[in-house]
Amino acid sequence: MIYHIFAVLWKQLKDTLKNKAILIQFIMFPGLTIVMEKAVEIPGMQEHFFANLFAVMYVGMAPLTAMSTIIAEEKEKNTLRVLQMCNVNAFEYLVGNAIYILAICMLGSSVIGLVGGYRGKELLVFMLIMLVGHIISTLAGGAIGVWSSNQMTATSMTVPLMLVFSFLPMLAFFNENIAKVAKFFYSGQLYSMVNSLSAFEVRTETVLILGGNLLVIAICFALAYQKAFEKR
Repeated sequence: MIYHIFAVLWKQLKDTLKNKAILIQFIMFPGLTIVMEKAVEIPGMQEHFFANLFAVMYVGMAPLTAMSTIIAEEKEKNTLRVLQMCNVNAFEYLVGNAIYILAICMLGSSVIGLVGGYRGKELLVFMLIMLVGHIISTLAGGAIGVWSSNQMTATSMTVPLMLVFSFLPMLAFFNENIAKVAKFFYSGQLYSMVNSLSAFEVRTETVLILGGNLLVIAICFALAYQKAFEKR
């Protein structure tokens, strides 16, 4: 089982270097953070502003789109059938993809955190917050990819969710009414958490909202998994 998981992980790592659409998802926001943090200075601007903003947008976009695109593309090209003929089951395939995406996204998150000026305990907490977000987004992307029959279907489902998860926290920063809605999404809670790292505390509301988001997405993933694989 471990061998199969790492075989899938290695396969995706090689494929990413050839697939520019997936590769850009992993490097776009870390790159933007480097440029904006070093090049833009606005009087009175909140500390770590660009790092925090792009970090949450990274969570809402990169793992979600990467996971859904990879799975949908390989389903469309019948790569999954080939893997199954090589005794790689659906669970091993999905876990291998998830580990790969989480590892790459955490690497990008470390760049965002370091460029944003986080060090020591703050950096550790920042990375833990990002890990929680990446796990939820990866699971959501997995649900979409498993449910979709092709890339077009996956894209049509991914884009609206990506826009909500990525841009809602940013819009909430400028609009109080949107903020009231954004707090019920995991990305909104993550944005609030990274903006209060200097006085970080785990609130009951945050735990309940993150847990509720994770539960809903996990149920969707389980239903998609059952529909796509267990009936085969």
